[in-house]
Order: sequence, then structure tokens, then C-alpha cells
Amino acid sequence: MTTKKSRKAIKGRRPKRPTRGRRIGQMHPHTPLPGSTHTTMPGRIFEDLGFSPGEAENLRMRAQLMLALRSIVSGLPQSKAAALLGVTQPRVSHLVRGKIGLFTIDTLVNMLAHAGARIRVSIKRRSRSAA
Repeated sequence: MTTKKSRKAIKGRRPKRPTRGRRIGQMHPHTPLPGSTHTTMPGRIFEDLGFSPGEAENLRMRAQLMLALRSIVSGLPQSKAAALLGVTQPRVSHLVRGKIGLFTIDTLVNMLAHAGARIRVSIKRRSRSAA
């Protein structure tokens, strides 16, 4: 048990944390990394990482579904989230930790359906470049 005096001594040694904005040492979110010359267009991250267009689209869709699921279960204990999604607690852990390779689109859609979410799919044809 700590005394009032020892708590003050401990408190006095702790550096104050900023209450708003960026943490000390963090770069502004829109500042490019020093020496970088490449920027990625929104939605093209997987293609820029070298995936084929088909695999990149699959990964993009899985990432969107996983983000939707994570927002549904945020704030819930993993055991309750598992019951809501109709899966086991370790699957919820994989979801929250972003283990995209462990989920198929089908699995993610089923989890969203268990949670009562409605899913809308929009299909657009890419414009062909004149290259």
C-alpha cells in the first residue's frame, strides 16, 4: 500500500502527457516520409504492394468487411462479440488484430449477417487506359 507522500513522489517524476493532438515525435499524418517519392492513390494500396489486380480487389473487399465488423464489435468483450458474430473467441481475436489472411469474403459476410448487418454490393467497371 502506498502512502500519500510516496504517491506524490511517484507522480512528480512522471512526465506530463499531451492531452490533445499528436504524441511527441509523431509526424503529421499528411507529411510524407523523408526521402519518399511515391504516393499511393486511395484504394490502390494492395496493387502498389505488388498483388495482381484480382487479388488486390479481393484483399480490398476483405479489408472493408473486416473494418465494418471491427466497428460492430468495438467496446464489446471478445466472448460477447463471438456470440454476436456466431464464431469462437479466437476468431474475434484474429479479426480485431487484423489477420486478413485468415478470413475469406464468405466468412466475413456470414459474420456480418449474424450481427444483423445489411450488405450492399456495388460493381463498377474499370475504365481502360489508352496506353
